[in-house]
Amino acid sequence: MKIATVLIRTFCLLTLWTAVVELSAQVTRADYLRIDTFLNCSERVYSQAIRPEWVDSSHYFWYRNHEKEGDFFYLVNAENGKQQRAADKKKLAAFFTGKNKHLAEFFLKEDEKKNDRWWGGRTPEPVVSPDNQWKAYIKDNNLYVASNSEKKEEIALTMDGTTNLRYDAYSIIWSPDSKKLATVKVREVTERRIPLIESSPESQKQPILQWRNYAKPGDVLPVSLPVLFDMETRKQITLDTDAFENQYALYLTGWRKDSRAFTFEFNQRGHQRYVVAEVSALDGVIRLLVDERAKTFIHYNQNFRYDLNDGKELLWVSERDGWRHLYLIDGGSGKVKQQVTRGEWVVRQVDFVDEANRTVYFTASGFNEGEDPYNLHYCRINLDGTGFLDMTPENGNHHVSFSVDRKYFTDVYSRPDFPAVSQLKRTADASLIAVLQKCDISTLEKESWQMPEVFCAKGRDGKTDIWGNIHRPSHFDSSKSYPVVEMIYAGPHDSHVDKDFRPANHLISKLAELGFIVVSIDGMGTSNRSKAFHDVCWKNLKDAGFPDRIAWIKAAAAKYPYMDTTRVGIYGWSAGGQNAMAALLFHPDFYKAAVALCGCHDNRMDKVWWNEQWMGYPVDESYSASSNVDNAWRLKGKLLLINGELDDNVDPASTLQVVSALMKANKNFEQLYLPGKTHNLGGPFEMHRMYDFFVKNLLNQEPPEWE
Repeated sequence: MKIATVLIRTFCLLTLWTAVVELSAQVTRADYLRIDTFLNCSERVYSQAIRPEWVDSSHYFWYRNHEKEGDFFYLVNAENGKQQRAADKKKLAAFFTGKNKHLAEFFLKEDEKKNDRWWGGRTPEPVVSPDNQWKAYIKDNNLYVASNSEKKEEIALTMDGTTNLRYDAYSIIWSPDSKKLATVKVREVTERRIPLIESSPESQKQPILQWRNYAKPGDVLPVSLPVLFDMETRKQITLDTDAFENQYALYLTGWRKDSRAFTFEFNQRGHQRYVVAEVSALDGVIRLLVDERAKTFIHYNQNFRYDLNDGKELLWVSERDGWRHLYLIDGGSGKVKQQVTRGEWVVRQVDFVDEANRTVYFTASGFNEGEDPYNLHYCRINLDGTGFLDMTPENGNHHVSFSVDRKYFTDVYSRPDFPAVSQLKRTADASLIAVLQKCDISTLEKESWQMPEVFCAKGRDGKTDIWGNIHRPSHFDSSKSYPVVEMIYAGPHDSHVDKDFRPANHLISKLAELGFIVVSIDGMGTSNRSKAFHDVCWKNLKDAGFPDRIAWIKAAAAKYPYMDTTRVGIYGWSAGGQNAMAALLFHPDFYKAAVALCGCHDNRMDKVWWNEQWMGYPVDESYSASSNVDNAWRLKGKLLLINGELDDNVDPASTLQVVSALMKANKNFEQLYLPGKTHNLGGPFEMHRMYDFFVKNLLNQEPPEWE
């Protein structure tokens, strides 16, 4: 009886496998050639999202529009929405008539503007006092001032500066009355360096050894502490800075206009405390205006501060109530005067503070029930918490652009499953002036192009909505069975699933065209939802939202049986590379094949600023628990590791340590270690190898021969 049962089960499995192979059309060389040109489908999408260019401080803007007949230029009068069309930009200038004719010259000269932004290192210039009597500078690591008068008097304000304990030239700030001077004193450390071997340089036969400064979690970091000087007495005013020694960073943020004090911000090591402080110019007493604390982490990269009325009030972003919101802080007491925004949604970014009208403009997401909670909406609210207005209420992800005087703005909104609509609005009441363009995808639809689907399912707790996108190939046939491949990036610093309409996603579309259902998902542990949603990543990067992702894919497959959850793959770059391999270590019963590109496989090997933010300080056992190196022995399934020898974003040794651990555990895997490649992986060679890997291991086919 047992033998019969085994034979029946074996027969059923063989039948199922045969059916899967039969339903998966053989991938050919022609398919690979076709996907190489697939991204050109964007050329057959017309009137996509406009990119307005406002003309000086006027109410005119222009944009270029791709249409079936070719590319055309439009000049728009924002006051009435009237559009004028021309074949080129020069012909648009003719539409400037009458009192606006002077704009024509400016309009035509716009293309001649040069970008003078400076990117490299430079020697700091002396900082001149507001009264133009003195200039301050650093010489021999000490702070000096020199008179701008004919006497050229030079005064050394300090004499204790050394190479390792120096005063910082880039932090020098004068009080507006020129009576006080502040900077920071930096206790330097020798920063860790990582070696990179350029194995195949074009300049010579022999390899070249390169070095990069690269601090890692747990390393000793420089310490910067504020210092204050009285120019009338030429003496330093003593500051009690002991409380700010244990720091990740400290930097000065300017003087009060009345010269009564200067401010600085302090990020404590471990990112669980963030301070905004004010230093009295009279006696050096340091007063805390904001003392933000968290049991897990403060996402300091999303902090926002705006000082009103010369510091009498501060507008501050905090997650203290479990959601990222705006607070009005009393600059005297440091107490909250008003929670400006509130609710189970998040402020994403503050755009503009209108002090005169005590109004703040910002982007936010998550307040519309039933809508994707990541969609950006542009909003405004009064600083007393009244008058909230969603200025872009349409269901979609919104991008706005204002005239210089902010009286008018363009609003472009779309979703992955909804082509862009470009419109013009009036700021005062957010009323619609004109619809400028609507994206036309009719040509693509005739070619059987598949619209991505925005899909929502419950996460690990059975309550929380998890959102993502489903991408199908253009030759999609619902009667067939398709392997599922997830493109993953679970970096906690943001959310990562695309929310705009894009007819072709270069990281997803090509793979889908080879016969896969490709999905992207934001699981718990990523940003832009509640604090609790985000905190899942704390000391636990191996989680990567996988319980939510798996539940989401299973829910999608329950709705769409052609999604084969017995053949699920995953791939990702950088943090996504760490995630992709972790899928095979911690969830091998679900994920069967993974491609990890330039992965930060052990958070102790990666950048201090990124990894300590989520894994904490000091370094503890949680780093090992999340390490792909220490857990390499768990590997099941098919793994392809890809990284470049010149990656100075993620130490290449991180992948090589994974390789070493896999070898010691006698695990079978594939590896591509690419000469000359940096962190920017995605070239045709490595992508071809990734496509072949999934064709072989999920479609169960031999990939076509390379030419």
